[in-house]
Amino acid sequence: MLPARAKPSHRSGPVSSHVRPHIPPSVDLLSLLEYRMRAVAIGHLALRYSSGWDEAPAMKIYFGETQVIEGKATGFTNGAIESAIIHCRALLEFLGLRAAAGSPTTLRELAARKPDDTGIELIDGLGRVTVADALIQYPGPPSEAEAALAYVIYLANKGLAHTTTTFTKHDQGTNLLEIAFRGVPVLVANRFYIPLGIEPPAYQLQGRKRAA
Repeated sequence: MLPARAKPSHRSGPVSSHVRPHIPPSVDLLSLLEYRMRAVAIGHLALRYSSGWDEAPAMKIYFGETQVIEGKATGFTNGAIESAIIHCRALLEFLGLRAAAGSPTTLRELAARKPDDTGIELIDGLGRVTVADALIQYPGPPSEAEAALAYVIYLANKGLAHTTTTFTKHDQGTNLLEIAFRGVPVLVANRFYIPLGIEPPAYQLQGRKRAA
């Protein structure tokens, strides 16, 4: 007589509670992505200003007709650029990309997410963006695109330590940041909005010319 078969010790249901169903993009997610893309555009505008200066000009800020702040223009540009760096990292992580450990110019794909993270692969019909997918969007050399995307994540991860020469035309990383600020919102539009048939937000800004 054969011994009784042991009962299986595992359930026949879902193998992991961390597996989440695909969902359509929520209003909150769309609002957050638009906010981040606009923040990157503001930082891009600020970078274009600061990279054209030999010396930062004076700045005055008005609320209505009342002047409330005065100082150097870097009081606006540095903060806007730093904000854009943080939002670039968040957008790239949403797409499934990260910087390689120990390298400021090498891009990698995310290995795993935290249980409460929202990633592009959780949206109906979409998947994570690979490094190759990201680089093919750039019309220039792929190595330049990879360096730019990795560098913006690297800066965010290192805490944005900077000196008075950072974010100027004398800073060697300024060109990489300009490429990243220009490219990350386009990458989000091409890999998220367009495949879903959603019109990308009008995030781009134009600076005002000085009166003659």
